[in-house]
Formats: sequence, C-alpha cells, structure tokens
Amino acid sequence: MKKKILQLASIIFTCSFIMCSPANSDKESALVEKVFVVNTVDNDKKLNEYLAYHKQIWPEVEAGFKKAGYKSITLYHFNDLIVMTIMVPENADLNEMGKLAESYSPRCAEWNKLMNTYQKGVNGTSEGQKWVEVIPFYKFKQ
Repeated sequence: MKKKILQLASIIFTCSFIMCSPANSDKESALVEKVFVVNTVDNDKKLNEYLAYHKQIWPEVEAGFKKAGYKSITLYHFNDLIVMTIMVPENADLNEMGKLAESYSPRCAEWNKLMNTYQKGVNGTSEGQKWVEVIPFYKFKQ
C-alpha cells in the first residue's frame, strides 16, 4: 500500500512539474498587446454596414489571422471611433504578418479592400493613413 502511494505521489509530482514548467509560462510572456485606432467614414449607414460585416467575419479572414500568428484580435467602437487590440508574439513584424494573412486566400485581400472603404484616419494621421497604433501612457497594476 505504501509503495502504491509513493508511486502515485511520484506520478503527480512529475505531471505537475511538466505542466508547470517554465516552457509553458514563456509562451504567455512572449505575447504583447498592441492597440490601434481608426475612424469610420461620416455616414451612419456605412457604420452600421461595417459593424454588420464584423458580426460575420468571413472564415478565410480568420484563417488568415491564425496562419499569420495573431493570438487574438478584439474590436471596440464608440460612435465613429474603432479601437482594435491585438495579441501577437513580442517581436512580430506586423507588416509581414499582414502580408501573410492576406496570402492565405484572395478573400482576405478582398476583405481588407472592402473594410478600407469604411475607414478614415483619426486626427493627426498623414494623408492616406488609416489605422494608427496608440501608445499607452498610464497603466494601473495591482
């Protein structure tokens, strides 16, 4: 009986060690969140269309995101302001990730071209610039 308890304890210890190893925690710490903003064009009908498209994103688009390495993408809106948060690997090249996502299917490039018709840059962006990364300046952490 004592031998079986020791074997069981050994198995539990080994499994706990493997599941709690630093390799698993490194994966999480290797991700970073980036935040971007864009405005939608000044047209309530276009805003509603834009929001409706995002309720049923084309499957090829999400497959392209996965292929490119995005871990998550979340969109928020207030009036015509759209905020996007993404979780990506720490040293990711976002331009390369975008190209890789679009290369998954012609539908991905079609989606981006279509969404581009609904967007315009926020104040302070250069001519033709739409999405712009915002930089955090305060964070409360307990």
